[in-house]
Amino acid sequence: MTAAEIDAYLTALDEPHRTTLTQLRELLAELLPGADQGLSYAVPVFKRDGTRVAGFSAAARHVSYLPHSGTLLASIDPGLLDGYGWSKGALRLPPDAPPPRALIETLVAARLDEIGA
Repeated sequence: MTAAEIDAYLTALDEPHRTTLTQLRELLAELLPGADQGLSYAVPVFKRDGTRVAGFSAAARHVSYLPHSGTLLASIDPGLLDGYGWSKGALRLPPDAPPPRALIETLVAARLDEIGA
């Protein structure tokens, strides 16, 4: 698992997905210093002590933030998710706008709390 895998994943994307997910990656790297970066199940992931903390992926009409938890999104303030589609395992974000920093900070902090990190 290497950061170069994420580089290759992002390079293969078309715009605006590439720029949006690059911004998300930079934010995750800032929020998770020292985390391992690579691919898991063919999508980018950040791991801490071998546990997946956050990931992301590109789809045709959106990009996804992946909390790697089936309960996390349902447990946070629903107001933070207003305007976004989501399922138990993915938050769908627009492909042409940077993800809201406060939302990503909240999701990362909740996941770290969930795994006891």
